[in-house]
Amino acid sequence: MHPQPLFSIFGQEIYAYGICMAVGIIACFIFLMWAFWYRNFNEEASDKILVIGIGATAFGIFMAMVFQSVYNYIEDPSEGFRLNTSMTFYGGLIGGVGSFLIVWNLYVFVIAPRVKKIKVLQNHMNASLSDALPIIPIGITIAHAFGRLGCFFGGCCYGRPTESWIGLPCAHGYNEALGMNMDGVNVIPVQLMECIFLFVLSAVMALLYFRYKFNCNMGLYAIAYGIWRFIIEFFRVDHRGDFVGSLSPSQFWAIVMVVLGVAYFFLYKYLLTRFMKHPELQPSLRGKEKEEPQAQQ
Repeated sequence: MHPQPLFSIFGQEIYAYGICMAVGIIACFIFLMWAFWYRNFNEEASDKILVIGIGATAFGIFMAMVFQSVYNYIEDPSEGFRLNTSMTFYGGLIGGVGSFLIVWNLYVFVIAPRVKKIKVLQNHMNASLSDALPIIPIGITIAHAFGRLGCFFGGCCYGRPTESWIGLPCAHGYNEALGMNMDGVNVIPVQLMECIFLFVLSAVMALLYFRYKFNCNMGLYAIAYGIWRFIIEFFRVDHRGDFVGSLSPSQFWAIVMVVLGVAYFFLYKYLLTRFMKHPELQPSLRGKEKEEPQAQQ
């Protein structure tokens, strides 16, 4: 654990949490770039998915701060609503996915069909969002895993104090619910446990997609992570307030994720398959790229 700044650049303090978060986002987009290339997405399809994805990621980070600020206000309204730098994953996921879907559908179904003269806004993609959806959750999970590693270094999102062998001093700050300073206290390292779970989940989804052509990773991700998060919340002690009844905010959204994950399987079967263009079955773009220089000679 290292909650203190590692170093500073131009007066800006750099934390291990921020580095892990940045590494996770970069790793996510590197994986997506490779996966789109490997599955024969043309350059336009890859670029537009990635550009919209970068914008959605930025908006998701903002919404992660907004959600946490709302939770803080619900927990203690006396201090008023203040936007701070603390973040919650569900806020980022909802904001990022929601903004991506809005922008993507506006472009594909509203802007591209009506704009004929501006080349960059025309749609000549050989892949649809339906083709990318089995890949995207793998990237999200990779980024999330690095984010949880950052939580371990930052001493947030920690588990209950324990005297068992599994306990680690990975909590930081004063815990109002327990009435004690958590620095140096051995707790259940739920951050590392979730980090490992997410890396395993990303590997399982990659195996299912690339080897067995499983196209419902988004549904699998939502169900698997929702169940995991609902259970792991019982081992966390960084109280964030009750949200609906005795459920924590994360448990509420975990239930929503599981329901949406189940619904996704039906959505894929009855709707999304109609929009798939299957770029992997089209003539290889990699082969053409190799032939073009020879033809010019």
